Amino acid sequence: MDSLLVTLRVREQSTRAVLQQALQNTSFHFVVDDENRVFVSSGPVINPGLAPDFYAPKAASSTVVQADETNTEPAARSRYVSASEYKVYVIGAAGAAMGRATLAGHIRAQKTGEPVIGASIYSESPNVGASTDQFGSFSLTLPPGRYNLNIRGVGIKNTKRQVVLRGDGKLEVEVEEDIVTLKEVVIEAEQDKNVSGMQMGLEKLDIKTMRQVPTAFGETDILRVVMTLPGVKTVGEGSTGLNVRGGATDQNLILFNDATIYNPSHLFGFFSAFNPDILQGVELYKSTIPAKYGGRLSSVLDISTREGNKKKFSGSGGIGTLTSRITLEGPFVKDKSSFVVSGRASYSDWLLQTLSDRNFAQSAAAFHDITGHVSHEFNEKSSLYVTGYYSSDRFRLASDTAYHYSNRTATVKWRHNFTNQLYGVLTGTYSHYDYDVRSTKNSVSASELKYAINQTGLRADFSYYPNARHTVDFGSSSLLYNIQPGSFLPLGEASVVRPNVLDPERALESALYVSDRFDISSRFSVSAGLRYSFFQALGPREVYRYVPGEPRAEATITDTVRYGANKVLATYHGPEYRLLARYSLNEKSSVKASYTRTRQYIHQLTNTASVSPTDVWKLSDATLRPQVGDQYSVGYYRNFKSNTIEASVETYYRSLRDFVDYKSGATLVLNHHIETDVINAEGKAYGVEVFVKKLTGKLNGWVSYTYSRSLVQVNAATTAEMINGGRYYPSNFDKPHDVTLVGNYRFSRRFSTSLNFNYSTGRPITLPLSKYYLGNSLHVFYSDRNAYRVPDYFRIDLVVNIEGNHKVKKLAHSSWTVGVYNLTGRRNPYSVYFKSVGGQTKGYQLSIFGQPIPTITYNFKF
Repeated sequence: MDSLLVTLRVREQSTRAVLQQALQNTSFHFVVDDENRVFVSSGPVINPGLAPDFYAPKAASSTVVQADETNTEPAARSRYVSASEYKVYVIGAAGAAMGRATLAGHIRAQKTGEPVIGASIYSESPNVGASTDQFGSFSLTLPPGRYNLNIRGVGIKNTKRQVVLRGDGKLEVEVEEDIVTLKEVVIEAEQDKNVSGMQMGLEKLDIKTMRQVPTAFGETDILRVVMTLPGVKTVGEGSTGLNVRGGATDQNLILFNDATIYNPSHLFGFFSAFNPDILQGVELYKSTIPAKYGGRLSSVLDISTREGNKKKFSGSGGIGTLTSRITLEGPFVKDKSSFVVSGRASYSDWLLQTLSDRNFAQSAAAFHDITGHVSHEFNEKSSLYVTGYYSSDRFRLASDTAYHYSNRTATVKWRHNFTNQLYGVLTGTYSHYDYDVRSTKNSVSASELKYAINQTGLRADFSYYPNARHTVDFGSSSLLYNIQPGSFLPLGEASVVRPNVLDPERALESALYVSDRFDISSRFSVSAGLRYSFFQALGPREVYRYVPGEPRAEATITDTVRYGANKVLATYHGPEYRLLARYSLNEKSSVKASYTRTRQYIHQLTNTASVSPTDVWKLSDATLRPQVGDQYSVGYYRNFKSNTIEASVETYYRSLRDFVDYKSGATLVLNHHIETDVINAEGKAYGVEVFVKKLTGKLNGWVSYTYSRSLVQVNAATTAEMINGGRYYPSNFDKPHDVTLVGNYRFSRRFSTSLNFNYSTGRPITLPLSKYYLGNSLHVFYSDRNAYRVPDYFRIDLVVNIEGNHKVKKLAHSSWTVGVYNLTGRRNPYSVYFKSVGGQTKGYQLSIFGQPIPTITYNFKF
C-alpha cells in the first residue's frame, strides 16, 4: 500500500466508515473480525473466521493419510478439542497498564456452566498462578505481555489459553469433563498444591472421589469418607461424630454452604444428613484454619453444593434398599441463572420388622431431607446465591417413646467484583436444630421433652490481590445465638407430670479478621493472619453466685442475680493467630510449619460416648469459660512419578484449656444448676500422620497411618472435683493407632471395584473392679477413669460398580452399585457394659454391625 495516495477529511466517524471511504475505487479490501482487528488485502477478501464445517468429519477418500500421533498441530487433534486453545485473547486496552495488569475471570464446566472449584490457572514464565474459589473465580496479576496460561484441576481435562495482556480485563474459561477412556492416559506434570500450596492439613474431596468409597447401606456418605482421612476418627461404628486430632465432636465446625449444621446425621448416626447428589465437594481444615473461620477448636468441614445445570434441564437419582433420592436441575435463564433441588427419603421400617428382638420389631424409623439452591448472575460483576435445607427424623421404640429431631438452614450470598483485584461476598445465614421426645404409653405419665437452638449470622468477606506476591483477605462476622435449653411438659389432661422449663440462653459472637499471603521468593512463602473475636452472654436470665474457693453445688449458692433482656452478663474476647510458612526444597518436595490459636464459646453437653440427637449445647457464661486451643504443626511433602503420587508426613502438638468435662454422676438434662456438674478441664493432643495418595490411573486411592494421643487433666482447686488424682488420663476418643486403605481399580469403562480397610485401637473405658460394703450398703469400686480399652477395631468393605453403556443419545444413563459392608462379619465392639446377674457382675459387648451387610443401589441420570 506504499503507493496508495488518500486525501480524506473525516470527523466523528467509525474506523469502518473511514476505511470504506479511503479504499473505495481501489483494489484493496478490508475486514474487521470479532475482536475489532482490521485486515487489509489486495485482491481476494480475507475471511478471518473458520469455515462452518471445519471440525466436521471429512468424507472418506481413496487416499489414506496416517497422522503422526505426536503431532501437536490442530489438524492432528481430535475434532472435540476446543479451538479456544489456539485462539489468542487480547485483554485490556493497549497502554492502559503501568507495569502490572490484573486478569480475572471464571472457570466453568462446559456442559453445565457450573463453577469449577479448586482449579489451578498459572503461567510458567513468570511462575505465577492462582486457584479458583467456591464461585470458580480467579485473579492473576502479571506484567503486560503474551502468556500461555495452563488450566489444571481434578475431574477436568487439562487445557490452556493464549493471552495478550495489555491491561486489566476478564477471561471466561469453559473446560471439559475428564472422561477416562480405554486408551493409555498421559499425565502431564503440573504445579501441585501438595508441594507448592500454602495450606497445611487441608483435605479436599470431590463427589466423584467420595462415590468410590464403600459405606454401609450402599449410599455415598461424606462423613464416613472423611473418617478415612488421616487424623480423623470416631468413637465407634454407627456414629458420625468426628474427632479430629484429639478434639471432641463439638470442636468441629460443620458448614453447609456457610450455614452451621448442629446434627449432621440421620437415624442416630447411621446416615449422613447430606444428599450426595447435590454436593460439589468437601474441604476439611484440620491444621491451619483460615482466619475467616472461627468458633471451633479442632477443624472446619466446609461442604458446598452444586449450582445446577445452566445449559439444560437434567436429573439424577437412586433407589437403594433403605433410601431413595431424586435431584432435578436446570436453567431459569440459560447461562445466567439456574436451580437445583434434591430430596431423599427412607423406608427402613421393614428392616426393623425382620429382627428377632420384639422391641425392635415393633419400632419404626424414618427420615427425609430436601435441599434447594438457586443462583443468578446479574452481570459480570454481581451474582446472587440462595440455599435452603430441611431434614426430619422420626424414631419410635416399641410403640412407647417417640423421638423427632430436625435441621433447618438458609443461606443468602451476594458476590460483587469491585475491580479485578478486589471482590467481596456478603453472606446471611440461619441455622436451627430442635428435638422432642414424647412418651404416651401411660396417660398419667405422658410427657414431652423439647430442646431448640437458633443461630442467625451475617458475614462480609473480601479478597484483595494487590500484586502477584500478595493475597489479602479481610472481613467481619457476627452470630446471634438463641437457645431453648429444655422443657419437660405434660401431654394430655390426665398427665400429672410437673412442668420443668429452663431459662433461655442468648449471646452475641462477633469477629474481625485480616490475613496476608506473601511470596518472599519462588521457594519461600509466608502467610499470617489475625482474628479477634468477641463474645457477650445476654439476658434475660438468672445467674447464681457461689462461695469462692468451694466446689459449685446447690448448697454453696450465695446469691441469685437477675439480668434483663439484652443485658450483658459475661464478656470474653481475645486474639486468634494464624501463622504458616512454606519452603520448597525442590520442584517435588517442600517443608511447611504452622501455628494456630482458636477460641470456642459454645459447648456440647453429652453423657454418651458418641454423638446423640438428644445432646444439648451450652453457651459460655459467668461460670463456664470459653475454650482456647493452640496447635503447632510441621510437615514434609513429596510428590513422585510426575506428580501422580502425593505423599506427606505431618506431626502436631495441641494444647487445650477450659474445655468441658463432667463430674462423676453428672446430670446434663434439665439441670437448673448445670455449672455444678460440669468443670473446665485442660488437655493435650499430639501425633503423626502419614498419607500417600494416588488419584490417577486404573488403580488409585490412598493409604494413611495415624499415631495420636488425646489426654485430659482435671486438676481442680479442691480434691472433690479432681479426676484420677489430677493426673492426665485418656479422653473418650483416644485411639493411638489407626490404619486406613481406600483402593479403587477400574477394569474397564463400565466395571470397577473399590475396597475399604480400617484398623484402629479400641477406645478407653472405665471398668468396675470390685464390690465393697460401706455402712451395710453394697457399692461398686471402679477403676480410674478410662484406664482400660475395648478390643481393637477391624473392618473390610467391598463394592462393585457396574455402569450401563455409554451411548451419548439415550433416555437415561444408569449404573448399579453392589457391595458388602463388614465383609468378614467381625463383631467390632461399640461398647462394653455390665449387668448384675444372680449376684454376679457380668460384662457384655455391644456390636452395631456384627455380620456382613449386603447392599445394592440403582443409580440413574438423565
